[in-house]
Amino acid sequence: MNRHIPFSPHRDYRFYQGPFAAGVANGIQALNFLGDRFLRKSHLSAGIDELYRHSVNSAFSPKEAFLVTGAPHASAYYPRDFAWFYPDVLDPETILDSEDAVRRVRLLEKSVHLLLEAVRSNVVTTTIVPAGGDRYIGVNYFSQPSDTLLGILAGLEQIIRADQRASAFLAMSQGAHAGRLLLAEYRDDLKSAISELASALQPFDDNGLTALLCDATAPRSAATDTRAERRRFVTNACVYATFVRGIRLGVIDRIELEGLLGRELSQYKKELLGLFGKHGYIRHALDSGSEPAASSIALDFVNVHQGFWDLSDEGERALFAATTDLILGEPRFRIPGTSHFLVSSDNPQNKMIHKIAAPAYQGRSCWPTFNVEFADRMLNYDECSGADKYRSCARDILRDIRTATETHGGYQELLSEKGLKYRTWAYQGAVAHSWFPRFLTVWKRAFEAPLLSWNP
Repeated sequence: MNRHIPFSPHRDYRFYQGPFAAGVANGIQALNFLGDRFLRKSHLSAGIDELYRHSVNSAFSPKEAFLVTGAPHASAYYPRDFAWFYPDVLDPETILDSEDAVRRVRLLEKSVHLLLEAVRSNVVTTTIVPAGGDRYIGVNYFSQPSDTLLGILAGLEQIIRADQRASAFLAMSQGAHAGRLLLAEYRDDLKSAISELASALQPFDDNGLTALLCDATAPRSAATDTRAERRRFVTNACVYATFVRGIRLGVIDRIELEGLLGRELSQYKKELLGLFGKHGYIRHALDSGSEPAASSIALDFVNVHQGFWDLSDEGERALFAATTDLILGEPRFRIPGTSHFLVSSDNPQNKMIHKIAAPAYQGRSCWPTFNVEFADRMLNYDECSGADKYRSCARDILRDIRTATETHGGYQELLSEKGLKYRTWAYQGAVAHSWFPRFLTVWKRAFEAPLLSWNP
């Protein structure tokens, strides 16, 4: 059944920032984590098909006000996640039926609409916490973000492009129309935010190699935001990807953006690659130059779907392959006996809070979804190079994620370095329901056949 979707009406959203508002947001988050700690039901024991249906019904429930990861993150909205973790929620081959399609399109539109209102209110933060009614708190955890605008643009683009894939669901064309209306309404607000980000970049010199950085003097966060380091590759790759998406969507003119940067966009990227790749592989941070190669790289170098990497370029392929081969060749980078890869081979910046409350998202923890993106970039490499270098490794990664999903009763946000559910006293693992569709999309690409199928 196809039916008309009632999209979100204009509402008078109110956004708050500042120390007091941040304290309220922290309190809301703490209560949510504690509630999840003591009240969450035990995991579901089922096959991959039933687990997927459960995730879809949870993530895209009509009761949801916003597209979130899943417990215990349901009380906070993370704009970056639309780029990193659910770029494929509208992939028709991951959709169960027409009702599922309607729910997904409606929830994605509602979520992106709220984020665009936040941009209009100059609230471009790592996190937005609902505070009752139409009141929201914008808060930066650890530092200002590098990837919030990227996530918002990715979510908007996903809606706009919804009708460009072959699909029997009328919801896709309705969603695309709603996305184009959102772009027309908020284009100027997005342009101002992108211009502000471009103007905030600062030149950095490393023994004659120069580039514009978003974190030359102070940290910026990305998905692995607990590193709290400056001059990271992932943060600057996200800024470049933001500019590319802004141009692609027609939010900002390339010439105008290049005027703000003082150089062509291609030169800006070339300088970043020269700086972070001067040793022949991508360092996770410029301050890691004296470390052994395997200790100075991180899995988040893969960046996001349709993000930083253009692997049709021979030079970029060489840097990607060198970094990938270091990760594959270093036993400390993987959970023993598996193809689960950790964020890095070492565990920097771990503090007592990472044992009690917040998980350590950097270092020796495994994000299945980063592994999915690692596999997808490997497939990009093979496709662009005409070789069959990484497909078998990509398949091994995906097989192990399937096994972990069935073992732990749901698609996990994190695994420990021993392959178990990641736990602290307060954080008893997170089931990332909304991240599951992306896994299915990449699985089909790797195996050239769907893992699951339906007859809508």
